Amino acid sequence: MKLDFVVLAITAYYTLALLIGGHFAVAAVQGDHGRFARISILDEEEALKVELADLEANVKRMENKVRRLSDNYLDLELLDERARVILGFASDHEIILN
Repeated sequence: MKLDFVVLAITAYYTLALLIGGHFAVAAVQGDHGRFARISILDEEEALKVELADLEANVKRMENKVRRLSDNYLDLELLDERARVILGFASDHEIILN
């Protein structure tokens, strides 16, 4: 009778240890801070780096246009182009096709 209790206690101990270990193993792979979450975060980081590079290039392009239209440095060709686009002006020697 006492031997049956010892076997039951040992079996319960190992079962509980196996369940707890299994829980931590699943959490290490699929949990909020697990392996799959890390892979997802790294993929998102790469996508955000690409988006940041695109935005930085766009900012540089806009800064260049602003500098070219500033009071200190005026690019007459860019000014002429923007005036034609925005106001719809054309010279006498130009042909406009719609």
